[in-house]
Formats: sequence, structure tokens, C-alpha cells
Amino acid sequence: MTSSLRTSTVVAAATVGTLFTGFIAKEQAEAQTSQQKRLIKDAVESAQEEGFPTDVEDKEAYFMTEVARGEALCQDGSDEIEAALCFYKALKVYPQPSDLISIYDKTVPKPVIDILAEMIASDPSIKVGRFGAGSGSENGSQHAIDD
Repeated sequence: MTSSLRTSTVVAAATVGTLFTGFIAKEQAEAQTSQQKRLIKDAVESAQEEGFPTDVEDKEAYFMTEVARGEALCQDGSDEIEAALCFYKALKVYPQPSDLISIYDKTVPKPVIDILAEMIASDPSIKVGRFGAGSGSENGSQHAIDD
């Protein structure tokens, strides 16, 4: 009988330990998510404060530089937020953001795309599509872009 009591005590202690460890892991994950969201928001705000080029030639150079930086950061995997920020900055100067997002979706690693999506969501000035905007003309969206 003492053997089964000891076994029950050990099982109960292990269960409590597992529950506690799970609780701690959940708390840590939530704290990490919260911290990452704050870092993303800060990065976007900082980029907006720096501003973006307005001259066509400057935009082209800026775009190429930021895309190249983002690709390099994705390759080495060192900083996903910084990589996403590079793609965000390039998106800000690209004339057709929804087209560029489609390209990013096919070429940029998913963790970076997820961060970029948060950046885009936090910036209402980025027009990511004509969805629900009443521009679903019979001519197709490509023709509407040139207007």
C-alpha cells in the first residue's frame, strides 16, 4: 500500500511540475510575442520618421538597396525583423504595392513575410490592393494601374 501511495505522490508531483512548466512556457511565449510586436511597431515608426525618397531616381536606388539588404538578411537568417523592415521600406516606394507583395509572397521566407504583414497592417498608408474599392472593372486590374 505504501508503494502505491508513493507512486501516486510521484505521479501527482510530476503532473503539477508539467503543468507549471507548461504555464511558464506559455507566459514566456506570450512575453516574446508582445516584445516582438513592440519591436516591429518601433521599427515601422522609425522608418516613417526617417522618411522615404520622393524623386523617381532616388526611389529606384532606395528600392534596389533595401531589397538587396532584405535578401542578404534572409540568407544569413540573422535578423528577421530587420529583413522584413527592408522589404517594408522597398514596398513604401514601389508604385504598385500589391504586385510587389505577390512577389514577396513567392520569394521571401514565411517568418519574414509574417513580420512584414504586421508592418503593413500597422501602416494604413500602404494600399495593398483594390479589394472592396469598387475598381473591379471588366478591363482587369492591370489596366486600372496605368491610369
